[in-house]
Amino acid sequence: MIKIDKTPNILVIGDLMIDEYLWGSCDRISPEAPVQVVDIKKETSVLGGAGNVISNLVSLGAKVAVLSVIGDDEVGHNLKIMLEKQSVKAFLLEQEGRKTSRKTRLMASHSQVVRYDKESKNPISVQSVEDLYKIFLNKVENYDIILLSDYAKGVLTEDLIAKIINYANKKDIKVLVDPKGNDYSKYKGAYLLTPNKKEAEIASKVKIENEASLKKCLEKLKKEADLKVSLITLSEDGIAILEEDSVSIKPTVAREVYDVTGAGDTVLASLGFALSLENDIEKSVEFANLAAGVVVGKLGSATATLDEIEEYQASLHKSSIELHIKSRDEIEKLSLRLKSQNKKVVFTNGCFDILHKGHVSYLNIAKSFGDVLILGLNSDDSVKRLKGENRPINCEDDRAYILSALECVDYVVIFDEDTPYELIKKIQPNTLVKGADYEGKEVVGSDIAEKTKLVEFIDGKSTTKTIEKIKKAK
Repeated sequence: MIKIDKTPNILVIGDLMIDEYLWGSCDRISPEAPVQVVDIKKETSVLGGAGNVISNLVSLGAKVAVLSVIGDDEVGHNLKIMLEKQSVKAFLLEQEGRKTSRKTRLMASHSQVVRYDKESKNPISVQSVEDLYKIFLNKVENYDIILLSDYAKGVLTEDLIAKIINYANKKDIKVLVDPKGNDYSKYKGAYLLTPNKKEAEIASKVKIENEASLKKCLEKLKKEADLKVSLITLSEDGIAILEEDSVSIKPTVAREVYDVTGAGDTVLASLGFALSLENDIEKSVEFANLAAGVVVGKLGSATATLDEIEEYQASLHKSSIELHIKSRDEIEKLSLRLKSQNKKVVFTNGCFDILHKGHVSYLNIAKSFGDVLILGLNSDDSVKRLKGENRPINCEDDRAYILSALECVDYVVIFDEDTPYELIKKIQPNTLVKGADYEGKEVVGSDIAEKTKLVEFIDGKSTTKTIEKIKKAK
C-alpha cells in the first residue's frame, strides 16, 4: 500500500453531473412495441462526471474542493446538496441558460437497458471562464494537487485548461487530467493524462497492436502534451507507463467485472490521492490498479475505500498475511477508520511464543466480542524482560506472521514496552480482553476501553508447559 502520512487537500475542476439510476425487474415484453417492460422498484442518484472523481477522493479520505459551472436549474440545486452532504467545498458558477448534466440509466436485473441524457455540451461563456479562473487563482495554493476531469461538456475550454496548467506549473503543483477529444495538445504541460486504450489510439492516431505500437503511442502522447509521465490505462491488463526507453505494464486483476462505469474516474482520483502524498509513480499506479479492481466489481458509478483496497490486495494473494501486520502509526489511522464505520474494535495482547490450542481458543473468544480483533504483540526485547533471557523461542517477526494468518485475528501490531498502555491509547478499543487470571487485578488499559472482558484459559495449555515437554523428550 501507499504511504499515507497526512490528509491531502485536492482540487477537482471539470464537468459535474448527476448519475441517476432507475432500478427494476423485467418479466414481459410490451404489447405496444418489441421492447422490455421494466417495473421500477427504486430510484437512486449519485454524483457523476467530475463528481464521481470527488466521491472517490472523499471515500479515500481526502479533503476535496470542486470548481465548475452549472445551470440555474433543479438538477444543479440537487447537485449542490449532494456535494454539501459529502463535505466538499464547492466553488460553483451558475450560467444562465445552461442545463446541468443528468444521465439516467434504466437498470433491469442488474443490467443496463438504456441511458438517456439531458445536458448542455457547448463551451461555457468567456465571462464564465474569466470568473472561474479568478476563483482558481484565489484558491489554488491551498491544494496539494489539481485534477482536471474533462467529460467534454464545455467547462474545460482550451483557454481555461492552458491558464490552469501554466499557473500550476509555476507554483510546482501537479496537474492530472482525464482527457477527452482527439487533440491532447490542449493539455500541454500537465503532469500526466489518464486515457484508456481507445482514447489514446484516437488522440495519437496509432493503433495499439503490440508492445512496439504501445510504446510509439505513449511517446507520441508524451511529446504532444509535454507530459512528465506518459501512461495509458489498458482495462483488465492494467496500466502501461513509458519508462526511459521502454514500456512497463503494471497489471491488475479484477475478481469479477460487473460494471466499468466510472472506472476512469477512480484511476484519476486514486492516482491523484497517492501522488499528493508524495508517493512515487510506481506505487501510485499500483494503488490506482487496486482501486479500479474494486470498483469494477460493483454496479454503477462506484468508489473504493482504503479498507476495501487493502482487502482486495489481500484477496489477490499479494503478501496477504503481511498486510495484517501493522506499524503503530498504521494501526492508529486504521482504528480511526474502523470507528468511523461503526466497527466494534477488540484489543488483546501477549507474547504468544509457541502457538498452541489455548492461544487460538482465547483469541477466537476475544474476536467474538466485536467486529475487528487487534492483537498487541510483545517484541523480543519485551518478552526477554518479562520471561527471561531464554525467551522468546520464536522471534517477533515469526510470531506476528503466524498470528496474522489466524482467521480470528484481523491485525497484529508489535510493541516494545512492558505494557501495551501507549498502544491502547492510540487504538481506543471498544473492548479490552485479558485472561481470567487477571480476576481481581487491574487490567492495563481498562481506563481507556469501554469494556473489559476476562477469558478462561484451557487447562494444561501454555508455552511454558510446551517447552518443558520438549526438554523432557530430549
